[in-house]
Amino acid sequence: MSRLTKNKIDYFVVCVNDFADMYGMSYVEAFDYLKKHKGLAFLSEHYDIEHTYSVEETIADLKQVCERNGGRAA
Repeated sequence: MSRLTKNKIDYFVVCVNDFADMYGMSYVEAFDYLKKHKGLAFLSEHYDIEHTYSVEETIADLKQVCERNGGRAA
């Protein structure tokens, strides 16, 4: 596995876990929610930029993306 792939996986785990904690979800619920409402696709597509932001900023971006795609986390 390449270093970039490992870094992306680690980053996804942090984002999913922090999203879950912020919105009172289990980690599985957060993963499913982010997948269903295109949050994970957003993270993958914009990893190069998003990983330079704070986790709090990324969580806010994920919330917006998911809301634009039918989600209601908060």
